[in-house]
Amino acid sequence: MFRPKVPAMPQPTGPVAPPAVVEPTTVTPGTPAVPPAPVALVPPCPAVRVTPGTALALVGGGTAVVLVVGAVLVSMLLAVTLTATSVAVCAVVIRSALIRR
Repeated sequence: MFRPKVPAMPQPTGPVAPPAVVEPTTVTPGTPAVPPAPVALVPPCPAVRVTPGTALALVGGGTAVVLVVGAVLVSMLLAVTLTATSVAVCAVVIRSALIRR
């Protein structure tokens, strides 16, 4: 009753087909590619001119991006620090509660 019963290996029923024979295929060489026709060269774009106003705008935008990214990173670091501190305090409280019993 408590001994496991191992199932018997099922035997195939009906006709069993022999494995299919794979015949090798021949490789036919392709036709050589025709070189592309020469393309007319496009003249390069003119250089971008930076005026003092655009330079000031670029510096201001870069400074704003650095300040925003810095604030986000500092807030994430503060969140991790607060979480770690609260977990440590909880661990100390639980440990002291278990020792007093």
